[in-house]
Amino acid sequence: MHAILLILFLFAGSQSVSPGEPSFRLAPLFTDNMVVQQKAEVLFWGTGTPGTHIGLAASWKREATALVGPDGRWSLTVMTPRAGGPYEIEIRHDDSTLILRNVLVGEVWLCSGQSNMEMPLEGWPPDTVLNSDEEIRNSSFPQIRLFTVRRAYAATPQSGCVGSWDVCSPRTSHSFSAAAYFFGRKLHQTLRVPIGLIHSSWGGTAVESWMSREALSHVAQYDSILQRISVTAESLKILQAWLAHFPVIDVSKSDRDTRWQNLELQDEGCALPGLDDSAWRVMKLPTYWERTEMGEFDGVVWFRRQVRIPAAWVHRDLVLELGPIDDMDATFVNGIRVGAHETEGVWNLARVYKVPGHSVDSTIVNIAVRVIDNGGGGGIYGAAKVMCIHPLGGEESISLAGEWKYLPVADYLGGMLYVFGSEGDQFFKRPHLPFDFSGYAPTALYNAMIAPLAPYSLAGVIWYQGESNAGAPAMYRTLFPLMIGNWRSTFKSQLLPFYYVQIAPYEYDAHTQSQCLRESQFLTLSVKNTGMAVTMDIGNARDIHPANKQEVGRRLALWALARTYGKQIAYSGPLFRSARYLRDRIELSFTQAGLGLVVTQSENGNGFLIAGDDRVFRPADVSVRGSRLIISSPAVAHPMAVRYAFTNASSATFFNSEGLPSPSFRTDEWNP
Repeated sequence: MHAILLILFLFAGSQSVSPGEPSFRLAPLFTDNMVVQQKAEVLFWGTGTPGTHIGLAASWKREATALVGPDGRWSLTVMTPRAGGPYEIEIRHDDSTLILRNVLVGEVWLCSGQSNMEMPLEGWPPDTVLNSDEEIRNSSFPQIRLFTVRRAYAATPQSGCVGSWDVCSPRTSHSFSAAAYFFGRKLHQTLRVPIGLIHSSWGGTAVESWMSREALSHVAQYDSILQRISVTAESLKILQAWLAHFPVIDVSKSDRDTRWQNLELQDEGCALPGLDDSAWRVMKLPTYWERTEMGEFDGVVWFRRQVRIPAAWVHRDLVLELGPIDDMDATFVNGIRVGAHETEGVWNLARVYKVPGHSVDSTIVNIAVRVIDNGGGGGIYGAAKVMCIHPLGGEESISLAGEWKYLPVADYLGGMLYVFGSEGDQFFKRPHLPFDFSGYAPTALYNAMIAPLAPYSLAGVIWYQGESNAGAPAMYRTLFPLMIGNWRSTFKSQLLPFYYVQIAPYEYDAHTQSQCLRESQFLTLSVKNTGMAVTMDIGNARDIHPANKQEVGRRLALWALARTYGKQIAYSGPLFRSARYLRDRIELSFTQAGLGLVVTQSENGNGFLIAGDDRVFRPADVSVRGSRLIISSPAVAHPMAVRYAFTNASSATFFNSEGLPSPSFRTDEWNP
């Protein structure tokens, strides 16, 4: 990605305005269908003509006024009643009046993180959400309101974002965060009040992308990169001005199944055999294009390759194999479309296309592939050995790995395609950035997707992130608590409830110690007014996007219901508190033991290991005594340490009597 979305204050189309365009503007969160926090001093803000007055009248019989400051900004506060509605809010500025309709008063939660929070209720096939179709059909909850912040990034804090409040229904829920929806549904069904969910997530991002420059300045390791980002800010403005000259396609408003089809990208000739591509640049495939001179980029890129085949193959049906393509493609041979995958979620699907013999009329075969990447890595990225062409049913093949011509024709950002077309090599003429800045850079998402929301009044925050920091778990111990404090300061609530999901077991590579990241998340419970939903029993070791988002949302809601709303319910599994070292055994004590502890067996045993001074961990025997576990092994005479489920992909075997799992833990601080 190589653009910054600079949208300050936008009116949603649903706002009702008196004749004539108003001379003032509201921050983007203030639209029809919004939910405001109950029984709170709620801040409204926006822009207007300096020195003029703003008046607000809410139909719950509250009024407030404000003077627009010299900088064109204004804000005012209004006391809200207990949960209810719908209400109307009238805002006046000189001769202009704006009316917000169908406003509810209830509980408002911010829902954020990376892909497991971003994953919509309809899933990302082949990654699915459990019972997705049924859940969508049954999602008519007019008192739940949904606001999704459109993806954007910036080098400095922004005033505005793109999004609007929607009434929860099958028409709107399918594309909304599944984890957030199930959390909000549980709150609504239990509390019987309106629920507002503000969803702001971006898959594959690290925690530092969601932190402010001020917060990260307390961590010395980020001094250099923060300086580079500062230098980049002015260059991004220049780049944005350049980008604004190109045609734009808003794909975010299209149906998910068809939005990437029939795109008019001024690139029609790129599939034709006779195209002069001598000026195109060269990329060695397979690879992710982020690893090349292109750098971070989401958008549309054409690849072309000419291959000579044996004369015996002419007029025969051939098979073209390209391996997986991230994310979508349309593939042509000699100008004829031989196959395509143009829906989201097929990034890991191998492309195997039949080439009809009537299109193979000479020993020269021209292959053209249009690749669309809508997030994360992009390109034709599989193993070199699977890229080949061969006769149908034949064993002989020709490798297609190696040099391909390529040309970017459109940049994708924030739901928009900026169209360069195939003329003039425009992508490589763009203004130069001194730093390859994107949504994955430190501060980038805080600036564009969190700062514009503040200080909207919230009941709390739910967070599902950590997978992208699994390679540096020790640093997460510092960054995650710092981020929580950062957001509490941003939203002007020093004890704002912050409930998060511990990442699920998953088979990471051999160099990743995700159990240590889970440990860092567990240690963050020492921060006041936090809670952790454990997913040790509902993950999928072979899928980083577990399907059971219902239970994720429910467990987050249990923390909120118990700790924020005072419900007397079980809300956590056993949490390790202390160890007592006896001569031939170790006694472990736990909080959140409920009515008792339960240890089960998996195919790999009970999940507990014990070690002596040789630091060799061996399977342990476990006995339950109330809220304590007694750990021992005949192979360890003088035990010194216990570990439970302390690997990347351990299975859950330890619960309380209410069925809530314990997080993985260890009593030692030895190297994993």
